[in-house]
Amino acid sequence: MVCHHDPGPNNTVFRDGQPVAFIDFDFAAPGHPLEDVGYLAWAWCISSRPDRGPATEQARQVRALVDAYGLSPAARDQLPAAIRERLRRNEAFWRAIRDDETAPIPQARAVEVLTWTQRELAYFEARQETFTAALKST
Repeated sequence: MVCHHDPGPNNTVFRDGQPVAFIDFDFAAPGHPLEDVGYLAWAWCISSRPDRGPATEQARQVRALVDAYGLSPAARDQLPAAIRERLRRNEAFWRAIRDDETAPIPQARAVEVLTWTQRELAYFEARQETFTAALKST
């Protein structure tokens, strides 16, 4: 399957406040569907920002996402690991940009995004049981 690999709000076209299309397919490549579903769950539902609500509400949103996507019970079991892996890949990507003196992205911006990604990963890992439980509930 071809995955987008970056299906976040920043790569979404909205019409009347509703998402209608993805753009920016420069990272598109073969992959497993859970790579994109894990990214979607993180980018759209999970955030360490206090204004995004408690982890229990975010977990409910992840559950709504996977219900709409139609994930099998086995895929639901694998989703927390896919979310964590996607965050780790994002961390590695931004660390490489930060360390590349020839990168077209300013180093200060790379440090900022790397720090944010690390905060998001720590937030998810500390609350992973909440997300896992929401995926298993009936």
